[in-house]
Amino acid sequence: MATNPIASPALPLSLDDVRGAAMRISGSIVRTPTLISRTLSELTGATVYLKFENLQFTAAYKERGALNTLLQLDEATRAKGVIAASAGNHAQGLAYHGNRLGVPVTIVMPKPTPTVKVMQTQSHGATVVLEGETFDAAYDHARKLEA
Repeated sequence: MATNPIASPALPLSLDDVRGAAMRISGSIVRTPTLISRTLSELTGATVYLKFENLQFTAAYKERGALNTLLQLDEATRAKGVIAASAGNHAQGLAYHGNRLGVPVTIVMPKPTPTVKVMQTQSHGATVVLEGETFDAAYDHARKLEA
């Protein structure tokens, strides 16, 4: 039975932790290119690489952590579902992969969250609850719903 990887993270992470996560999410995440940015390299005087995570299905790297966490949940927890507070990219990544894996997802978002973010999250199958004017208020409400 897996423990909640967010509730009690084992820090620091090891290279084996990173490799394990990469293996778990392999095949469900786009392997995105890393390219040199000539402009940023010239501005900084260093060689700067950019990772093109905008090529993920939800256009954000947040899918990686959301999927890795969902894959480590035991069956009972998966059946109960997950809840998170987010105002955008994490919400969409969690909703998308939760839907793919059959894990119910509830996302608490601050009331001022742009409508497009709310709609995109809902379109991935999540239940969206709008609560509070700030992320902190949404987070507090998510913790209440969790309890």
